[in-house]
Amino acid sequence: MTVTVPMVFLSGLVLLFLLRTKTLGYGSAFVAVMFGFYLASTGAGDTVNILMSAVVNALPNL
Repeated sequence: MTVTVPMVFLSGLVLLFLLRTKTLGYGSAFVAVMFGFYLASTGAGDTVNILMSAVVNALPNL
């Protein structure tokens, strides 16, 4: 899917921003990343990908 790489990059930037502003601790960031890995390996991973694709495709129509 072509949306996956930009979404991973965007998520990484958001986590980096939250860490730099001290809004999110390192432990919380680790938990967020591990949650993402575990979510991707479940059956919900496909649903999340479909949802994110729908959101990205809907943005230009706003």
